Amino acid sequence: MAFVSILMGSDSDYDTMEPAFEVLKKFDIDFEVKVTSAHRTPQQTVQYVKDAQNRDCAVFICAAGLAAHLAGAVAANTTRPVIGVPINCGPLNGVDALLSTVQMPGGIPVATMAIGKAGAKNAAYFATQILALSDANLNERFIKEREDSANVVVEKDKKLQSKVADFKNK
Repeated sequence: MAFVSILMGSDSDYDTMEPAFEVLKKFDIDFEVKVTSAHRTPQQTVQYVKDAQNRDCAVFICAAGLAAHLAGAVAANTTRPVIGVPINCGPLNGVDALLSTVQMPGGIPVATMAIGKAGAKNAAYFATQILALSDANLNERFIKEREDSANVVVEKDKKLQSKVADFKNK
């Protein structure tokens, strides 16, 4: 069964990546989480990527800070989609990780998300969209999630409009 692999450059990335776990769990998508380093454990990283691909990993999500080479190292060793999440750490608060993740050479793509927790959440949503291309049930649930999200905004606007009308009538 297809699954998503979430690779983190450090266990300290767990809190940042937790929103990704929540999204995947909400959609009942199987996922694995592993700490591995493009710089400190390069052979183990490549071995894991090849093994995960052989076990039907459909999408890799890679989170790393600073030099943030993890997503690129994974993308160099698989033809499966790779999504990078820059971690907000270090003296540049994740900007260095963003640039390291997004600046891939032509032919080795990494879909790069925002820095931090919003990026983690969007990485999981993007992985869900990829999986939904070949799963009609998942696609329907994804569409429903979008509709529900839009309805929340519409309801908030109704409350705001009522509040503004009350203010104007005072």
